[in-house]
Amino acid sequence: MNQYTFSGTAKTVTIGAMIVGVVSMLLTWFMGADAYQSRFWSNFLHNGTFFLGISMMAFFFITVCITAYAGWAAVFKRVWEAMSSYMIIGFVFMVIIAVATFLHWNHLYHWTDVTAYDVNSPNYDPILDGKSGFLNSNWYLFGTIIIVGTWVIFGRKMRSLSLAEDQDQGEDFAKHRTMRKWAAAFLPIMGFSSAAMIWLWLMSVDAHWYSTLYAWHAAVSWFVSMICLTILLLIYLKSKGLYEQVTVEHMHDLGKFLFAFSIFWTYMWFSQFMLIWYANVGEETGYFLHRRTEYPVLFYANLAINFLIPFFVLMRNDTKRKFGSLSFVAIVVFIGHWIDFFLMIKPGVKINRDHAAHADGGHGVADAAHGAHDAAGHGAHEVAGHAASTFEAGYTLPGFLEIGTMIGFLGLFFFVTLTALSKAPLIAKNDPYLDESLHHHT
Repeated sequence: MNQYTFSGTAKTVTIGAMIVGVVSMLLTWFMGADAYQSRFWSNFLHNGTFFLGISMMAFFFITVCITAYAGWAAVFKRVWEAMSSYMIIGFVFMVIIAVATFLHWNHLYHWTDVTAYDVNSPNYDPILDGKSGFLNSNWYLFGTIIIVGTWVIFGRKMRSLSLAEDQDQGEDFAKHRTMRKWAAAFLPIMGFSSAAMIWLWLMSVDAHWYSTLYAWHAAVSWFVSMICLTILLLIYLKSKGLYEQVTVEHMHDLGKFLFAFSIFWTYMWFSQFMLIWYANVGEETGYFLHRRTEYPVLFYANLAINFLIPFFVLMRNDTKRKFGSLSFVAIVVFIGHWIDFFLMIKPGVKINRDHAAHADGGHGVADAAHGAHDAAGHGAHEVAGHAASTFEAGYTLPGFLEIGTMIGFLGLFFFVTLTALSKAPLIAKNDPYLDESLHHHT
């Protein structure tokens, strides 16, 4: 059987998950603790970037395989094509965030404070002023539209060529040669543009700080999460009697990718941390010191979940061939990288929120919160003198509303993916590397 039908339990579950997400976001909005609705917008940013990045990485891996003449995954490439179809939804979500940022409906970023660029203002910030050529609302909005729009255009073009390839007669593989040209053109575009968007959407939450490894760290986190969802989708489809041609050897290779890139993610994480710790430069160490001292549970859990679990479970060769072991690790590591993005975003948003309230003369904002902003931007030594922040759901740890929002985005992602999967044969019968994939052995 080479056709998936999206109906019944799968549709009910994904729609139910989306309802949970909508309710969670509405509750977050109406229970917002500050005038900027920072918890709502940070949850939106967290999940918007996370799932868009997963979708983009699915498309990226298709282009890598085509350009590299890699045929091992040809039998299930339609799964990655379906996952990449979510990019259009992710595009819409990121444009909403960009418009809200452009119109100052949120304060996710300190650089949106116009007084930071006024030399006559007590809030003047020479660091932000020096970065204003890149960190500004115009570039955030139009850069998001142009770059993510480009990803969508390439994704739709490659999808149309893949479907047209099914109708090819003969063995000239003209469509595939065209796909190879589009794939080769996309790779350098993706290489630059993904880093630029990661700097803009994520790293600029902590606008005084920067790291040359940050984009690698975030991109690898996206990639590992994409591999996790690929494994889970294939196991689900095989449980329905589909994809009989996907063998334990294919799953073993995906397990190796999950194992290898979990180690690579750890290498990126440790390299970023170690170099900044070793240099001991105040404006750099503040980022990690703040997260280690104020968010110790998430800081150490992040490393344990995303490195220790996949490392020790998948180290044995046979565990990468067992669906139970692969499912367990894929679920745990997916959640771990969602937490990784939470830790990238939430501490900086909380500092920016408190800074904005302090600048506006808001009541109930501790001076320590404003000091934490200064520490994150100008010197780690000030952080050490602050008492640990009081617990705040949605910032200190993910709360029920954060988990519910993630469930909603995940349900939407699967809904879009399974819908796209049902609209075409599961196996691209005219792919020139299909025979190699069908007879794939590790």
